[in-house]
Amino acid sequence: MKKSYPLILVLFAVLPLHAMRVKVVATYPYIAGIVEQIGQDRVRVHALAGGQWDPHTILPKPSYIAKLRQADLLIINGAQLEIGWLPPLMNQANNPKIAVGMKGLLDLSRFVTLLDVPASVSRAHGDIHPDGNPHFYLDPHNIPLLAQAICDRLCELDLSGSQVYKAHTAVFLDQWNLKLKEWGAKMAGLAGITVIEYHKNQDYFLNRYGMKLLGTVECLPGIPPSSKHIEELEAKMQAASVRMILQDVYNPDEASRHLAKKFGIPLVKLPHDVGAVPEAEGVFSLFDEIVRRLTHE
Repeated sequence: MKKSYPLILVLFAVLPLHAMRVKVVATYPYIAGIVEQIGQDRVRVHALAGGQWDPHTILPKPSYIAKLRQADLLIINGAQLEIGWLPPLMNQANNPKIAVGMKGLLDLSRFVTLLDVPASVSRAHGDIHPDGNPHFYLDPHNIPLLAQAICDRLCELDLSGSQVYKAHTAVFLDQWNLKLKEWGAKMAGLAGITVIEYHKNQDYFLNRYGMKLLGTVECLPGIPPSSKHIEELEAKMQAASVRMILQDVYNPDEASRHLAKKFGIPLVKLPHDVGAVPEAEGVFSLFDEIVRRLTHE
């Protein structure tokens, strides 16, 4: 009888390496991008949301349940950004590894200081987030905090790979710190200018670089602009020197275009996540593109 030990040894050598990879599910592409930088070939990462989608309202798919059911680690943005779509999927997946309070669930919002934490919560205020503005990842200075949190959790779940994760994180942070200096130098000329946003998703970026927000095109968070609101916003703009209107890629831009034309100022569409525009292919190029569009390079 012909022996097949070499084939068995080859399969044994290949399959465990693949099987040992930590299966990570990220709710958004920017999270997956950071995980890829840190985990590289020790992880398999899948982002549930697409970069061009409204992060507040993701349409669930059956495939999401399967991914969550198989996950070793679920990394969420947190600050209730996923509250409208993720909890039912987690319930259906019924994966004890990623249940609340377990090591397999990592909430990134717990590692940063949130802006705009409301004193009270009411539907009269629109679709506000009780924990504060959830778009904290758009402050590039928060990314190292998130990267370190992800590294620590991967080390905890995969102790044998801890030195690899730490080494990858060190390289990533060195590269990121160089980019922070570059972005800071380019943004210095915009400190103090006044802008309008459609939705308050760039507040952390504006706050970081000293740009002033006069108001939003939408009436309230998640509420489309009314004629009365636009009239009131126009009155504010008449009394201020607004340099530009910032628009995301997923909300309608008719009102923003109207204001830009009326006041003769640029309408700047900014990516809010990796993949929101073709140029934002990863976490580095996401901020490269935001800076490029704002500075009109």
